[in-house]
Amino acid sequence: MALALVFPGQGSQVVGMGRDLAAAFAPAREVFEAVDETLKQNLSRLMFEGPAEELTLTANAQPALMAVSLAVLRVLEAEGGLDVKNRVALVAGHSLGEYSALAAVRAFDVPQAARLLRLRGDAMQKAVPAGTGAMAALLGAEMEQARAICERAAENPETGEREVVEAANDNGGGQVVISGHKSAVERAVDIAKAEGIRRAMLLPVSAPFHSSLMAPAADAMGEALERNPPKAPLVPVVANVTAAKATDPDLIRDLLVKQVTGTVRWRECVAAMAAMGCDTFVEVGSGKVLTGLMKRNAPEATAMACGTPAEIEAVLKSI
Repeated sequence: MALALVFPGQGSQVVGMGRDLAAAFAPAREVFEAVDETLKQNLSRLMFEGPAEELTLTANAQPALMAVSLAVLRVLEAEGGLDVKNRVALVAGHSLGEYSALAAVRAFDVPQAARLLRLRGDAMQKAVPAGTGAMAALLGAEMEQARAICERAAENPETGEREVVEAANDNGGGQVVISGHKSAVERAVDIAKAEGIRRAMLLPVSAPFHSSLMAPAADAMGEALERNPPKAPLVPVVANVTAAKATDPDLIRDLLVKQVTGTVRWRECVAAMAAMGCDTFVEVGSGKVLTGLMKRNAPEATAMACGTPAEIEAVLKSI
């Protein structure tokens, strides 16, 4: 068995996440307390009790999801004896999950990751004025189709100018997310429907993540990562923007900056991990989004979600 750990991104947050972990395990409580203290905010109470609309804010959801992932990991290590360095072959995370993955393999400590993700969330929210950007999911579209649709949708027929609309996430299994100027994204949705794409819909997000419109946020992260650089990870990380493994701290820092405006190449990340021999994937943290995608992208592999005490027990029995 070659084990990979994967870490979820925004959209996996849910009120109540981490509450049972905190009640059952001291190592989980320690992670939540460290994040609360670092951010000078009772983020754990927001995670456990809501309200959902506050938890969903980008600046809250990003560090909160990391906190749950790291709480689960610390329980796996303390209660189950998981030795990340010697037992795990590769790690990867979806968008903000890449920070969770890097914290899991000690490239960042938990307070560093919390500070960086709070800054990242704030910078992404501020990069584009509210109402200017949008994202949409194209279900039943492959990457080349999505790119062709974006190319057609970029031209504004009223002004003759080109607007931004780009592939933001290649999640695999015919699921591509696009991002950019709201009017261009809306045109892309109309084109996709006209072309018979199974489903095309705007997403309830507040900014056009992973598009070139996020350049101001990328600049902010570049400065923040200069001040808080990663260390060499215990285990290679498969990076979102290259779908290749990275271990050099300078490279990892540069890739994290590029990730803000770049496509999350998740389908290719999973394929790369499978090609490197990983046959067992554990999604560490809230929800089961990546576990579901794994069944489409690596159907021969074993995929397990691990975010609750019961799931931790089941995973420890399996690995």
